[in-house]
Amino acid sequence: MSGLPAVCDYGDLDPVASQWAEIAMARPQLAVTAGRYLNQIALSLRPASVTTASIALRQFCWHLIDEHPQVACFAEVRREHVESFKVALARRRTWNNRPLKANTLRLRLLFLRRFFDQIIEWGWADAPVRLPVFLSDVPPKDEPLPKALDDAAAARFLQAAEAEEDPRRKLVVQLLARTGMRVGEVCDLRSNAVECRGGQWWLRVPLGKLHNDRVVPLHPRLVELLRTWKDHPDCGIGGLLVTNEGRPLNRHMVTRMVRRIAKTAGIGHVHPHQLRHTLATQALNRGMRLEAVGQLLGHRRITMTAIYARMSDRNLAEQFCAVADRIDALYAPETDGETEQMRRLRLEHSRLLGNGWCTRPREMDCQFESICEGCGFFATAVEFKPTLTRQRDHAVEHDQPERAAIFEEFLERLDEEAS
Repeated sequence: MSGLPAVCDYGDLDPVASQWAEIAMARPQLAVTAGRYLNQIALSLRPASVTTASIALRQFCWHLIDEHPQVACFAEVRREHVESFKVALARRRTWNNRPLKANTLRLRLLFLRRFFDQIIEWGWADAPVRLPVFLSDVPPKDEPLPKALDDAAAARFLQAAEAEEDPRRKLVVQLLARTGMRVGEVCDLRSNAVECRGGQWWLRVPLGKLHNDRVVPLHPRLVELLRTWKDHPDCGIGGLLVTNEGRPLNRHMVTRMVRRIAKTAGIGHVHPHQLRHTLATQALNRGMRLEAVGQLLGHRRITMTAIYARMSDRNLAEQFCAVADRIDALYAPETDGETEQMRRLRLEHSRLLGNGWCTRPREMDCQFESICEGCGFFATAVEFKPTLTRQRDHAVEHDQPERAAIFEEFLERLDEEAS
């Protein structure tokens, strides 16, 4: 049917194509503009991104048809239509009656904003006068810590992988665990991906999620496994390094392999991407530079790798333990059984003043020079009462009531302690 998005043309029985057909019947211009847009972004984005954009546009079109029947095209979309769509998304439920995840809401609105922004920039006739979706409409991105295996669980996982009898499963799982590759990258490895340079074996990772290829160093154990795999009948079919009885691997096959090894290891549910997180975290904890970890993982920006620095607990723990005792010493209460060395240290931290003394710890720098009496670290005793009395009288004589009140408070406190 003319005007339907080409990327959604899967046949008459496909539910996605059927929905676009219904939209085209109810609002032809919406379907035509959406189809033209999806065909354009399909030239530069991956199919999964195009599918996400299609879902966002399709849901927005249905919202306009159901809630705003007066809107016939995207050029007529205004702020109130976007605001009501945000409310509808928040109320939307999945097939198992759960609200949409925060990231799903974010992607829907982000793609909708990008759609309007691009058709306005491209000067399309069906574009609104101004952008109706603002950045403030898009929920901020959550940044949870990646779920990595701890060292004990990772060791048990690799031990189970090493004991695996199936050579395909053993190779695929260890490739994930020892290189940090994504699942899609493992599935797309070419038969000539392994190369030796300067005595070091490398693995060329194909173009992946970020459209950039890279080479990663191979662990000696992986070199042995790959050398053995070369004689396997499933090696090199269709130009792929690893196949499943001649068929290309997919993420579902790889996920089942990882879960099988995790079950054997007795460490519960493990997702393939956790092995990538685990390798990055272990590398940082053992001193590998952040830039090198980013290069290993194929990150385009260092900010993508920085999230693993938040998980690098070893350096944080070591540095905290190094100062923990010193911090405790600052606030440790005095005891009757203190040693002579402890007494000298305490007296060293108590700096004598003309009318009292400063209890500020030596490690804490004083930023002031003349406000000792008003500082929380100032302490005095009855032997300083004559000095405090003279200072109070001096303040009264020179018409300094606030200064006089400070000394009067000290004198009253000393009188109370003496009584």
